[in-house]
Formats: sequence, C-alpha cells, structure tokens
Amino acid sequence: MAAGDAPTGAGTADPATSTPLLQLRRRGSYTRSMSHARDELRSFRSCLRLMCVDHSDGASAAASWLVFAALAVAVPVSARVALPRRAYDTQVQASLTLSAALAYVTLTSLIRRRGLRRLLYLDRLRHDSQDVRAGYTVQLAGSFRLLACFVLPCFLADAAYKVFWYCANRPFAVPWWWSAAACALEMASWMYRTAMFFMACVLFRIICYLQILRMTGFARDFGQCADVAAVLRQHRRIRDQLRRISHRYRRFILYCLLLVTASQFSALLGITRPHAKVNIATAGELALCSLSLVTGLLICLHSAAKITHKTQAITSIAAAWHADATINSADRDQENPRTPSKANLLQVQQQQQGPAASNSSGDESDDDDEMSPSEDSLDTSRFTSLHVTHISYQKRQALVTYLENNRAGITVFGFVVDRTWLHALFMIEFSLVMWLLGKTIGIS
Repeated sequence: MAAGDAPTGAGTADPATSTPLLQLRRRGSYTRSMSHARDELRSFRSCLRLMCVDHSDGASAAASWLVFAALAVAVPVSARVALPRRAYDTQVQASLTLSAALAYVTLTSLIRRRGLRRLLYLDRLRHDSQDVRAGYTVQLAGSFRLLACFVLPCFLADAAYKVFWYCANRPFAVPWWWSAAACALEMASWMYRTAMFFMACVLFRIICYLQILRMTGFARDFGQCADVAAVLRQHRRIRDQLRRISHRYRRFILYCLLLVTASQFSALLGITRPHAKVNIATAGELALCSLSLVTGLLICLHSAAKITHKTQAITSIAAAWHADATINSADRDQENPRTPSKANLLQVQQQQQGPAASNSSGDESDDDDEMSPSEDSLDTSRFTSLHVTHISYQKRQALVTYLENNRAGITVFGFVVDRTWLHALFMIEFSLVMWLLGKTIGIS
C-alpha cells in the first residue's frame, strides 16, 4: 500500500473546524513504505490488514488469499455438507461468496497496482482549496463509522439467527463446544464476506465524494471571477479524474448489478415456489442477505449518480453566467461580473471633480464646436471596446458549447450513470419482477 512519512506540504485547516487538514507531500515522494503514527491512512491500512487484503509483499498476499479461501469458500461449503440443510441456504451462501469474491478481486487489483494513497487521490489534493481538503478529511475520518453502520447491524442480526438455529437444531451429538465452534466459524465467515463487499462500496463512495466537493467549490466560485481558460482547465482536470474512476470501477458496478439482480430473482423464485415455507425462522437469513447486497449496490449507484448530476449542472451555471455577461456587456468586464460598470465609474469621477469642473465646463461651452472631433475621424476606443466584447463573447460561447458536448460523469462502458439511466434501470427491473410474479403466483 502506498504510505509514507508525514507529508510536509500541507496547509492548515480553518480555525472554525477542529479536524486537521490532510498533510500532502511534494510531487514524486509518494513511495511505498510502512505506516507510522501520524499517517492519515493508518486506519485504512489497519482495516485492510484486519480483512487480509494486504498485498504489500509475497507473504502478505499468500496469507490474504489463504484467509479468503478459508472464510469465503471453505467454511460455507463445509457447513453446507456437514450441517443439516437450512432453508434457502444455497442462495444465501452463493450470493455472499460471489459478492465477496467480486469485492476482493477489485480491492486487491486496485491497491496492488496504484497504492492506497493514489487510489484515494491524496497525491492530487495539493491543487485543491482548503475547503476541499477539510471536507475530505472529515469524510475519510467518518468512513469507518459508515462501514460499521452497515456491517454491525447485519452481523448482529445474523449472529442472533445462527445462535437460535444452533440451539434449536443441535446439529452435533458430541459436546456442545463443537456446535459453538461451528457457529463462530459461520458468523466469522458471514461478517468477513459482508464487510468485504461493503468495504469496496464505501471506498467508491469516498472517491466520489471528493469529486463532489470539487464540483461544489467549482460551482460556488464560478460566477464570482470566472476566467474562461481557468474554468476550462479545471473542468478538464475533473473530467479526466472521473474517466479514471469510471475505468477502475466500471466492472465492479456492472458485475455487482448483475449479481444482485440474479440473487434477487433466485430468492424470488425460492419464496414463490409451491409449498414454500416463508417466515422469520426459514427466510430470515435470505432477507438479511438480500438487504445487504441491495444496500451495497444502492451506495454505488447513488454516489455515481450524484457526482454525475453535480458535474452536468455546471452547464446550466455556465449558460447563466454567459447570458448575464452578454446582457451587461456594455457596462461590465466580460469575464469578471464583479467589476464596476462604466456608468458608476463616470459618476464617481464627476463627484470627485466637484463644482469647479462644472463651472469650467460652462465657461468653455463656446469652444465646444472648435474642440469637437470631425465627423470623418474614427473613435478608436469604441472599436477597441467592441473588439474586446466580441472576443469575450466568443470565449464564453465556446465554453458553453464545450460543456454541452462534453458532459462528464461516472460511466459504465459508455453509459452515463445519471438519473435517466437509473430510471430506465428501475423500469427494466420492475418489469422483470412483475413478469416473474405473473408466471409464479398469477399477478398480472
């Protein structure tokens, strides 16, 4: 994992916030090294080591694969063979194992190739404002609380279900500690697979949240002092980072969508078959598994759709700025709406000149005809102003046209994950569910 000593190029946080800013190092100093007490990513690395996703060396990688094979594959298969058959156990174990395998492969490939610091874009934060750094610091600090909010309720509910099932069925005739050991292994396997899946989803949400902070600050500062070239460079930078995020997570989002859809259809077929027994004791574990998978998928889709919406909203802000600058083109600077108008400047100059200037202008009124320029002379200042106005209009129009034809956002193999895409996905899933219910229990 990408780690290192305490960075040296950090800014200080706002006095109103008690959370320190992320400390950033100079470019080129993001090398792989061990964590230390002041490393802002030590919690992430501790969590990854606890979940055995550490691939920093050969021994760690081998131990990681061994733990995954034991908890995600061997324990569910052994429980399926050795224990009495539970209702809907095949669907539950297969769904959890496949989701954990998808998350595990995604996390290990991303962290091994890029390192944790580059994956979280900490090497790019030196170009951002203090508000973005402070907001990202708070998000990183609260990421594990968010992960615990998803994992712990599922684990506690499953632990209660497992203890109830083992006490009611007593699968082993040997001393009680065999049943206790089997129950503990099953609970550890459930928590490992659920935490692995939610870890990948929460990590994707954190990365999207950084782009949301950037777009929020970008939109806030857009109309105050907007330089076309600076806006274009900033938008291209954000667009390139969103393209990289999409490329890294597109397979995870697509396979997660397919996996959750197949899992829900399998569960729906199981509970709608003839003579199916559906109650808390039989289908409680299936409901808990479905809830976990759907929640993880919604975390990814909501984060992707939110950053896409924030990014595409820049087009309307640019169009409003362009219209305002064009309407007030005679009185304002074309790229700085806060510049005082020419009429206000003229009024201030007249007030500074005072009454003496007005008297002198009255005395010299007789010489106005002699001092006025001829009709054939050219007003060069007027033509210069018109030329500047025309160039500024072209810059703004080019920026608006660029934003309209280059809508950034999270994409999955060319499909933009926005609200329209989510609405279409919901209608497809709803139609399939209604068709399946119509074929099984007669709903039409």
